[in-house]
Amino acid sequence: MNLLLLGATGRVGRFILEYALADGHTVTALVRSPGKLEEYALKYGAQLQIVQGDATHTEDVARALADGASAVISALNTDGATTLSVNIDLLVRHMQKQSVARLITVGTAGILQSRTEPGMFRYESSETRRRSTRAAEEHRRVYELLRASALDWTIVCPTYLPDGARTGIYRVEKDFLPEGGSQITTADTADFTYRQWKSDEFIHARVGIAY
Repeated sequence: MNLLLLGATGRVGRFILEYALADGHTVTALVRSPGKLEEYALKYGAQLQIVQGDATHTEDVARALADGASAVISALNTDGATTLSVNIDLLVRHMQKQSVARLITVGTAGILQSRTEPGMFRYESSETRRRSTRAAEEHRRVYELLRASALDWTIVCPTYLPDGARTGIYRVEKDFLPEGGSQITTADTADFTYRQWKSDEFIHARVGIAY
């Protein structure tokens, strides 16, 4: 299978790239700096297709999808701007044009539902400890765009993300952060995100993930 991966050089995306390549899949990575993936290109050869471009440019997204992706995973970060919402808008349009239905993105626990204040997102409630809600608001825009789309989407919503190894042992819950969850490593977040490619359990849903 061919996976289009966005954010392949990031803290979560790099693990997703490793897992997919190790499993023998072909990966197309849309990146601004191809040199950051040189070690993978040398190791995996034609199994890794690197497309140099910007995920917020319509022609670059269309070009990356043209490689015949069967699914898309986005592990992009907000960059303190509107990168995520601009990219998702482009993905929705181009994926629908090219009949690619499956999209998995990495979001934030802030856009899950609050347990203590029903009807509110966690980032709006007393459950959040963050002073700034800018990143959560950008992730919320992504959620709203996907919810209005015809894609088979899943948003993986990790809480605090320290670096760490893959254990494969964690808790997940639809729409909510698992009770008492306070962290989840980048490698385990990538593990669950990657597994959604082959699962339909959480289609059209946000999924909280934590230990």
